[in-house]
This record gives sequence, C-alpha cells and structure tokens, in this order.
Amino acid sequence: MPELPEVETVVSDLNKKIKGDTIVSFWSEWGKAIKNKNINIFKKEISGRKILGVRRIGKNIFIDLSGNKTLYIHLKMTGHLLIKPKKEVRPLSTKTTKRGRTSNEKQNYFEDKVNQYIRHKFFLKSGKTIEFSDLRKFAKIVLDSTEKINNLKEIKNLGIDALDPKLTFQKFQEILEKKPKAKIGIVLMDQNIISGIGNIYRSEIIFEAGILPERTIKSISKKDLQKIYDATIKILKKAVKMRGTSDSDYRDTSGAPGNFQKVLAVYNRERQKCKKCGTIIQRETLGQRSVFICKKCQK
Repeated sequence: MPELPEVETVVSDLNKKIKGDTIVSFWSEWGKAIKNKNINIFKKEISGRKILGVRRIGKNIFIDLSGNKTLYIHLKMTGHLLIKPKKEVRPLSTKTTKRGRTSNEKQNYFEDKVNQYIRHKFFLKSGKTIEFSDLRKFAKIVLDSTEKINNLKEIKNLGIDALDPKLTFQKFQEILEKKPKAKIGIVLMDQNIISGIGNIYRSEIIFEAGILPERTIKSISKKDLQKIYDATIKILKKAVKMRGTSDSDYRDTSGAPGNFQKVLAVYNRERQKCKKCGTIIQRETLGQRSVFICKKCQK
C-alpha cells in the first residue's frame, strides 16, 4: 500500500500537472469503487468542475473542485493515479539493459504492467486524462461536498499527519504516552494515532532510532522517544525527496518508480547483513504484519 511519501509524491505531481484544469467527462469499468453514488450520477456531478487543488492527510488524497465539491480517493493496496498527455508518444532508444531490453522498453514494460489495470478515467479540458489503475480493485472514490468529505468518520478519526508541522516532539510525546502499554511498532502504524506511516517506514524508523518494535511506550525513555521522533521526520522527508519506495508495484503519476528502495536499511532485507553492523536482519510478525529488525542495532 502506498504510504505517506508515495502519496505525497502523487499529490505534488497532481498539483503540478492538473491544478486549474477542468473535468469534462468520466469513464469506469468498476462502479463498485464509487462508494456513495452510481456511475451516471457521479459522472454528471463531476463534469464541468474545475480542479482547485490537491491535498493529503496521511494516505488519503483529496481533490478539491469548484462548487464546493471534493473528490476523496484512497489508493488502498494497488492503486495508481497516472496523468496521460493529450497524445502519448513513446521515444525510441537503442541503449540496451543487461536483460536485452532497451532503456525505453524497460520503462514501457513497467508502464504496461500498470496500464493493464486501468479501472477509471477522468477526461480533462486540456486533453489530459487522469487514469486510475487498480489491480486488485480495492481502491475507493467518494464525491461529496467538501464539508461532508472533511467530516466523514474515517477522515475525522485520522490522527495527525506524520509530517504535519504541528507534530512537534512535545505533541508526539503526548500522543504516545496516552498508550503506555502499547508496542511502539504497532502505535506507529495506527492511522488513528499518527497517519501516514505503514509497514515500510515503520521498520525503517525504528531501526534508525535503534529501538525494538515490541517495546512498550512506557518502557521507552524520553531520550529514546526523541530518537524515534527525529527518525520519523528524517526518514519520511528523505523518502519524499526520493519520490517514495517502489519495493513492489508503486509508480508515480508518470508511471515511474520511486528511488527510496535503493537505500532501505532493513525493510524486506531478511537474511541479509545489516548495513551498520553486519548482523543478519530478521523478519518477525507484529500485529499480523511483518517487521524487519537488526537485534544488535535495536534494543
């Protein structure tokens, strides 16, 4: 599932590429993704609306439209939002990779993998399209008044965004100390406490801080809480700068992979040597999810 850095990359791209454009039509092959309207009503209500801007809370995307309407999108496990130009022309290349594909063919291979599962298309006045790819059909779309979207139960219950400037260390400490018996590795992934952190960045953050995921909040000193807070900001900002992690199938709005997977310290590096100490990285289960740790670097 795309986490905060991946969703932030998508939101930033959308603001650069489609802000100010107007939706003129809509197509879908999977109406069940639209949660509060049938396709015909949805298409009618969205057509002719100008895109005022795109924002994010945690992993949730909000496209604010004219007429006090907001399009709420959650990419879930396999969702991608791709912006296609009016006419797509793929350049040719003669540079080959080790597997025999040209560099452009290699990129096109990844693009085709995503393009194969286009479930919805938003047609824009400029000629561009917003194409919503979703392999497993888990993603959701909601259109309603901005006020109603902001007051949806799942939105109101979200914790503070992990990169919200209001999340100071003092605020971070206060939030965590309300769950003294909870394990840090579970709390960091609870979207109702702090939103945006998922499985990838949970492992990376607590490794950077040198803390084991099963430690309870009450067992962690203020000094170590500070380390976790600092690691959270550092890791997430670095991942945003590197346009997210494409460890599995994440792609940005151009269909290109992120780059943070190149610097992952522990996530999905089971049985490999720790980059800091050489100890073999282990994979454990916490809260029914995998967490990757180095038992020498983390205490």
